[in-house]
Amino acid sequence: MTIGPIAFAGSGLDRADQIRADADRLAALMDWRARLLMLDGLDPVFDVDGALAWGSLADADPDAELVFLGLAQNKACFAAVSPTLLGSVAPANPRLWAAMSSLGHEELATYGTARSLIDWHARHRYCARCGNPTMLAKGGWQRNCTNEVCKAEHFPRVDPVTIMLVEHDGRLLLGRQPRFPPRRLSTLAGFVEPGESIEEAVAREVLEEAGVSVGKVSYVGSQPWPFPSSLMIGCHAEALDDALTIDRTELEEADWFSRDEVAAAMRGDDDARFIAPPPQAIAHHLLKWWLAR
Repeated sequence: MTIGPIAFAGSGLDRADQIRADADRLAALMDWRARLLMLDGLDPVFDVDGALAWGSLADADPDAELVFLGLAQNKACFAAVSPTLLGSVAPANPRLWAAMSSLGHEELATYGTARSLIDWHARHRYCARCGNPTMLAKGGWQRNCTNEVCKAEHFPRVDPVTIMLVEHDGRLLLGRQPRFPPRRLSTLAGFVEPGESIEEAVAREVLEEAGVSVGKVSYVGSQPWPFPSSLMIGCHAEALDDALTIDRTELEEADWFSRDEVAAAMRGDDDARFIAPPPQAIAHHLLKWWLAR
């Protein structure tokens, strides 16, 4: 059994790598037929029908860098990186949540791709090796250092994050981070660190946050998460015991929940022990997967 369809995955755009790498072919596509994804900073802009708003390249700031998103219906699609834009990692924004709730599946994936790319460009205008300015390359899927001595090549970053169902004797371990709304609980999660396998990251994070040792770890599914650009790697872990030692700097609370309690929260019952993660999050899909097993 697999999870999905899942928010921010499944874009209908053809990324057309062969065009990205050919400056002449790419330039030939930058005409009146090309489409520009309209953004307000990093936030989406909607048309009168509530879909993503698209304009022409003439709508871009003359000083902006144009990022090639791909092809849709034989039209080249771009997004603009304004020279004044500052990258942002704050996901809590009403317009973003509205987009996740209202946009079609493919449109949300297209927006997520554009947001991650634009945010990366806004935060990587200077070379991490020598500090000199960088310039857009390969249609926006690369930045090159302008220092003729350095010539470093930089590529859009994706940060792997494990997010895990931890099970013991038919119950799930769920926790609440301080930034969550009241009563909202979710699966535990944490970044994969250098030198770690996915399985090792799962075991370390669960032990650090909840004091629980885990044994077998299995992959379930994944989700691109553009805040700013993470790959959520959904896993199932078997706990070796159920004694909790909670790291209060990471979690305000954590506890074990039965199948009936998880099902009640997923239904939205008024008397449920907790509020489930929203449908746009992989945690929601992981809980659905567990209940359906």
